[in-house]
Amino acid sequence: MADAPSVLPAATNTAAEPLFANVHFSFIPGNGLHADQIKDLTARIERNGAILVPLLDDAGRVDLERVTHIIAATSDFPDYGPATDAMISVVQPEWITTSLARKKLAQIRPYNPDPRLFFAGVTICCAGLPSGDKDAIIGGVVAMGGQYTGSLSRVVTHIVALTEQNEKCQQAMARKMPCSMVLPHWFDDCLRLGRRIDERPYRLPDPEITRVSSTDPVPLPSDAHLKGASSPQAGLPPTPSKKKSEVRSDLNVFRGKKVMLSHDLDLGSRLRGTIEDLIAGGGGAVTGSIHKADIYVCQYREGHEYRVASRGGKDVGNLPWLYYLITHNTWTSPLRRLLHYPVARGGLAEFRKYKISLSNYGGEARLYLENLVTAIGAEYTKTLRQDNTHLLTARPYSEKCDAARDWNIHMVNHLWLEESYARWEEQSLTTSRYTHFPARTNLGEVVGQTQIDRQAMETIFYPPDEETTTTTSTDDEKMPLPLPLPMAMKPVVPTESTPMRSGGGGGASKTELKLQPTSSNAKASPSNMPIRAPQFEKVKGDINKGPKTPSRLSSEAAVVTEGRTPSTTGSRGAKDRAMAKLHDLAPDIALYEKERRRVGGVVHGGRRRSSIDPAAGTAMTTSKAGSKRSLSRDEGDDDDNNDSEHDLLNGSVRDSKQVKKARLSAPAAAPSMKFLISGYQRWVGRSKVEEDDKRRLRNLSIIIVSEPSQCTHLAAPSMIRTQKFITALAFAPIVVSTEYITQCVEKNSLPPSTNEYLLRDEASEKRLGINLQDSLARAKRNKGTLLKGHVVYCTPGVLGGMETYKAIVEANGGQCLLLKPRNSGGLVMPTAKMKMKGKAGANGHGDGDGDEGETLGDDDEGGGEGKRYIYLLSGETTEEKKLWGKFRQMVDHQMENSDDGLGKVYPRIVRTEWLLDVAMSQLMNSGEGYELDGGSGGGGTGGGRGRR
Repeated sequence: MADAPSVLPAATNTAAEPLFANVHFSFIPGNGLHADQIKDLTARIERNGAILVPLLDDAGRVDLERVTHIIAATSDFPDYGPATDAMISVVQPEWITTSLARKKLAQIRPYNPDPRLFFAGVTICCAGLPSGDKDAIIGGVVAMGGQYTGSLSRVVTHIVALTEQNEKCQQAMARKMPCSMVLPHWFDDCLRLGRRIDERPYRLPDPEITRVSSTDPVPLPSDAHLKGASSPQAGLPPTPSKKKSEVRSDLNVFRGKKVMLSHDLDLGSRLRGTIEDLIAGGGGAVTGSIHKADIYVCQYREGHEYRVASRGGKDVGNLPWLYYLITHNTWTSPLRRLLHYPVARGGLAEFRKYKISLSNYGGEARLYLENLVTAIGAEYTKTLRQDNTHLLTARPYSEKCDAARDWNIHMVNHLWLEESYARWEEQSLTTSRYTHFPARTNLGEVVGQTQIDRQAMETIFYPPDEETTTTTSTDDEKMPLPLPLPMAMKPVVPTESTPMRSGGGGGASKTELKLQPTSSNAKASPSNMPIRAPQFEKVKGDINKGPKTPSRLSSEAAVVTEGRTPSTTGSRGAKDRAMAKLHDLAPDIALYEKERRRVGGVVHGGRRRSSIDPAAGTAMTTSKAGSKRSLSRDEGDDDDNNDSEHDLLNGSVRDSKQVKKARLSAPAAAPSMKFLISGYQRWVGRSKVEEDDKRRLRNLSIIIVSEPSQCTHLAAPSMIRTQKFITALAFAPIVVSTEYITQCVEKNSLPPSTNEYLLRDEASEKRLGINLQDSLARAKRNKGTLLKGHVVYCTPGVLGGMETYKAIVEANGGQCLLLKPRNSGGLVMPTAKMKMKGKAGANGHGDGDGDEGETLGDDDEGGGEGKRYIYLLSGETTEEKKLWGKFRQMVDHQMENSDDGLGKVYPRIVRTEWLLDVAMSQLMNSGEGYELDGGSGGGGTGGGRGRR
């Protein structure tokens, strides 16, 4: 018994270890972190084992060789970039107080001051949400720096609920907890935009978004943060005293720094002297040597000195940035605000052809965007004209917005412009966050939050693969530029001066080795920024502890990419790209490790976040039972079976339940048939049956698509007049009965041939006066050009909605536009003419060979057989009838003021049945017999059944 070993002493030693052991920290004063607060926090953290590392100099430089944690209120301090590049933890003061309260180190990420982690400081608790929505919100919040807790505690800042009647909400109100109760819509809108917007319109118990129309005006938000940063052109500097000795005594932003003013600033001697006095009065000095300078001020992103300064990791900004530092006496990075960084002469090539106007922005935000449009190389126009290419708007409701829709002008928010400028590359207009407009938010409140992408600047303007030498302006000695250092990956044994840094795992059980690359280009002056030795660094916890945003939000998941912190130092390209790739791969690595431990392995074990459907060739994502799913394009949730389906003949709607979840089948063979299915009653309201049937069909190489242009086969129970059925006819698919699908899923095999299942519906053919096989034959000949050269307008209140008819017209090669009074003088005129080869029969079709409705080219001639018609699809409501006369006047006005040499254009106002009959028969007719206004349009020959 005496020889029995004991583990009690070791356990006791571990428990006695101070909370902040091995933490070497420095404080960054300013930006809300005051001297008294620093003194108090320093005393508290030192009592718990931490070691204070003093700043290196009066300029506020951090000793990056010794420090493991930097405590700062914001990320706006000179060494933030080098610190993050060296993987040094930068945290807000709340990290200290939270760690002390919990008696264990708190996680680092929620306290990171990086503004791109816009949910930092947010701790959510979900109440009464569906599991899929709950998982998606938690994943998005954690990815953007927030935290989640399942219980209602003092740390909760937001309760996410659909109603205040929820038990947790009632408890919070009873206990008078200082937290907000918000709808989940707030998180969805924030994640879609990649920005944190005002939560007030989403607050329970009476959220504004549910009681106020989205079209009602929204007050302009404050834009104080843009003052001094709204123009790349500098005005006069902050007014100094006439005598150097009387310069502001409190100015210290340049303390210990040397500033070089570029020749491209074109400063006069008097103005230059004023600026030099201000710099000297702020504790700095002006130098003529780029190698001795800490700050380089220039106007353009060009020239030898600009490249030297940028590669050397110096702060490179323009004159407005310098004035901003003097005015606020607070350090801010020139990369923090887009117009504080030097501009590119001539702008971005892709934008030189664009004309851009603004709407719903005001004050400093509007001035900022006007200048940004010019800086990127586009033309800014105060008024919106038809030759404009883009409209930037903070909300989609204004007279300009209506005109942009009428004139088919791209309408996006300011994020498209800002991110194109920041990355110096035109961003895709189809990215969802550029066209997202929250209902009761003016996006002017998030103007100016985008930062310059340093990695993009390095790649485009100062690539690191050039070796250059230059001569200093003071001693004429050759001084080589700093060159990239190799990526050293050798371990370093920790010492007292270079302790292993704690990752702040706060109770994590795993310890991993993280590879630490060498910082590849420090400051030109070694004394200012010593080069760190490469090392293996211990980090507690998994690489990506928080859950990843579920794929349900993947269409907006650019927000997760937004959260990636790009390199902000002067480091070389190879190292930056390696670090960026490592950061991007971290969530996938963590997810793989998690899935690998599931029963059955990664491929078929447990829940899979996403998988590739080998048949469809697109990604499909799933979540827990009951959660919503994100579908591929080929199996979109806009199938006729899943959404309400409009019967275009009578405007009726057949409601059906949307699919709620999907399970993936085993890999199938390459697809040979793509089916568009319309009106399949077997799947209506039976999501489980639909799910199983689609899995079986995939195994049979049958893919269900939602776009008519993608289908090779069309399945329907009869000749139904739905948008998808009619649109699909233009692509001449094989049309079969839905019985074919039933046989496939019930027998789990393909029938020998589709011929015996071809759709035959004599009753509908007789009723509609259409032969389906003849229509398909014509569709093959037309090749989608039946309406080429024809223009069809729709009234705003047309039955079924303008988008319904737009899809049909465009599938057949025509143009479909919305008619509004603003179209006056700007109607799009047709180029095709109508010519009839034979006389129309009683059923509306000619007695020729079936091609009697063909269109003529621009060179066709001939009286009544060569007329051009412009069509207006309309109903017979009072509001629509008011537009009829206006439509005729607009056509006449345009014909009087312009002559395209193709002859007169006749307006024809017709019922929607004209278009449906034309598309289903694949025969063009002039619209006679479908008219609503007594036969306007100068007569014509084609016919129709004329049902009323």
